[in-house]
Amino acid sequence: MLSRTAANLYWLARYMERAETAARFLQVGARIALVPNTGHGYRNEWDALLRAAGTADAFARKYGEPIQRNIESHLFFDHDNPSSVAACLRRARENGRIVRTALTAQVWDALNTAYQELRELERTPRGELSMVALTDWTTRTTALVRGAIDATQLRNDNYDFLHLGYHLERADNTARLLDVKYYVLLPQVEFVGSGLDNYQWMTLLRAMSAHRAFHWAYGGEVTAARIAHFLILNPQCPRALITCVEGMNAHLERLARGYGRRTPAQSAARRMLAKLAETEVEEIFDEGLHEFLSRFIDEVGALGQTVHDSYLSGDVR
Repeated sequence: MLSRTAANLYWLARYMERAETAARFLQVGARIALVPNTGHGYRNEWDALLRAAGTADAFARKYGEPIQRNIESHLFFDHDNPSSVAACLRRARENGRIVRTALTAQVWDALNTAYQELRELERTPRGELSMVALTDWTTRTTALVRGAIDATQLRNDNYDFLHLGYHLERADNTARLLDVKYYVLLPQVEFVGSGLDNYQWMTLLRAMSAHRAFHWAYGGEVTAARIAHFLILNPQCPRALITCVEGMNAHLERLARGYGRRTPAQSAARRMLAKLAETEVEEIFDEGLHEFLSRFIDEVGALGQTVHDSYLSGDVR
């Protein structure tokens, strides 16, 4: 496969996953903002959300004060924000258009329909659009595209580059969603295990569509350690960091077998998986959740660069 084709497929998937995460950030912020500020957490829940998403500085330059309406615009409609839903869906569709012949008709139809519906939303007066409707539309649309990929794409290198992009982006985004917990509530001892602490953890589960799955896996008791274990170390959870890293490894190994050669990307992914598989949740809290997640995000970024150097050189994002 041409590296440019591989890059377009890889970034198509990354942009679709990134669009979904922007919607999930909005869900987290809206739920946490409903809880009265204790005076001990971060000064503004929405500002905390932007910091965890990594777009606080760009937002401040354009909008100033982090109020809900401006953040909804920034994370959903703003094409100056490369991580907004609108920007990501447009780029995903453009990547798909370039490699149209590498996609099934069902995948292209799902992708193009998402783009056309987005254009309708952008023409609709903001007062007629609720945030719930926008986030529900985004998660439904991204699920339709991924479902079409899983149901109709041939299991060849096209499929592997699509899913490599999905897994790598989801690993980064799950870590960033988890990091909202650090920014919203500073780690003061008196709040650990409190109702506010547990509410914020449950908010993250609901935003990741993992609330019911968590109770299936762990029963009724909700603790920070159990939720962190579920979202970081439990391979049964589809969004867990270890699940994403296992997915990266699986598709990189398929590429190595298909092309008859290994690259530094396979070695880097194996090291990430081995380190994560040996980690205990107690070690994560001893290190500090924010510190662990920051290090993991850096490692995912480094792996993404290695994938680029090994397979995608010459791509245009």
